[in-house]
Amino acid sequence: MALKIAIDTNRYVDFCKGEPKIVSQVRAAKHIFIPFVVLAELRAGFLCGKKQELNIKTLSKFLNSDRTSVLFADEQTTHHYARLFSQLKKIGKPVPTNDLWIAAVVVQNDLTLSTRDKHFHYFEQIPLI
Repeated sequence: MALKIAIDTNRYVDFCKGEPKIVSQVRAAKHIFIPFVVLAELRAGFLCGKKQELNIKTLSKFLNSDRTSVLFADEQTTHHYARLFSQLKKIGKPVPTNDLWIAAVVVQNDLTLSTRDKHFHYFEQIPLI
């Protein structure tokens, strides 16, 4: 699998727990992208958890890999967000706002998304693993 993947919060957690499927995906990926929202969700979770220092150190190591980049929103992302929001509204399938931002940066960058969240299946334009 020579994919460029974006990784959702739940899959980062799975990776850190050593889940074989996600460990294999991450190791095989050509490049791993962390959407800014995922990074924010992780850091918020660390602040509320009991292993803050360990989690921060683990994340820093992950982010410092040559194969890892953080994806940030820009003006173009807002257009993708708006289209995806409208698409969901038409089919009556809302998703959490953070996940809509993740979807927008994934679509904008033409990536495959690694996630366990079922609502990402509403986005036909996002390949999922």
